[in-house]
Amino acid sequence: MSKALHEKAMKALSTVIEPELGRDIVTLDMVRDLTIENGVANFTIVLTTPACPLKGVFIRECERVLLPIDGIDHVNIKWDANVPRGLHGNLDMPLQNIIAVGSGKGGVGKSTVATNLAVSLAEQGARVGLMDADILGPNIPTMVGLGFAKPHVIGGEGENDQPKMVPFEAYGVKVMSMGFLADPNTPMIWRGPMLHGAIRQFFTDVAWGELDYMVVDLPPGTGDAALSLAQSVPLTGAVIVTQPQEVALEDARRAIGMFNKLNVPVLGVVENMAGEVYGQGGGEKLAETRNLPFLGRVPLQGVVREGGDAGKPVVISDPDSDAGKAFYALAQNVAARISVVAMANANVIPLNIIG
Repeated sequence: MSKALHEKAMKALSTVIEPELGRDIVTLDMVRDLTIENGVANFTIVLTTPACPLKGVFIRECERVLLPIDGIDHVNIKWDANVPRGLHGNLDMPLQNIIAVGSGKGGVGKSTVATNLAVSLAEQGARVGLMDADILGPNIPTMVGLGFAKPHVIGGEGENDQPKMVPFEAYGVKVMSMGFLADPNTPMIWRGPMLHGAIRQFFTDVAWGELDYMVVDLPPGTGDAALSLAQSVPLTGAVIVTQPQEVALEDARRAIGMFNKLNVPVLGVVENMAGEVYGQGGGEKLAETRNLPFLGRVPLQGVVREGGDAGKPVVISDPDSDAGKAFYALAQNVAARISVVAMANANVIPLNIIG
């Protein structure tokens, strides 16, 4: 490979724009290990998320700019991913991004969205944790088929060795919930300070390991749990879940306002349970009026409920259903938004690209 051919190829690749970030893939340092041998251009593209929906775009664009070059007859791309850290401030934990999944009211399928979002991200190659922060009404253990077993504890032997709970794993996702620690038949009646302490301990006293995404399922409403989470750890952003009908949208607006007051970026809006019963389009309209991305629409289908009851999320039990495909696309959209927010925070792209 001649130096001149290498430079020509890199110059050509510098015209390929990453659609989400609005800058070229060479400036973003996404092109690695370019070699050209026997007419074949071999290189790796390092994505900002394993759940990137744009691989086909990159292939087409790279072939478009490289194949006209004399000496290049074929393009062979390998893929890697380096998820940018989206946290504000310092967190002494190897968690790249913490995503709050919230709603202004109960019954909109928020836990279902959080569960399928986490599992979809893991299915696409990301390292994912799922925290059930609905301390008073934990449902995640049932939805991922773990029941209510007690977690194993490691450490604590030495004077400075803090014991930590080992999260359970389901479908490639590390999971922790108050449901593993409390009697499922006994109601928990806790005041705000106790909730704050429990949420904080779910970060400090659990051996999460290195994660690209931590998905946190918040309880409904705009109360203590959301405030405690925002005060305890730096959040990359929040995903708002709503049903299409107006009464759900009113509460979703309150949730958006709460996260705005807490200075937590709202990544976008998800419209869940769309279809004949509740209608559709309300979530998309809400996103438009609030100048937020519309992350996706999940149809109301029985397979979603069946999967949740059986402890097998629909993206696993029936990935080819309309709901399964919608959750998969939702994960890609959320991951893309996180990349934009994280790289803007790192001053890699202009702040005005977020909107």
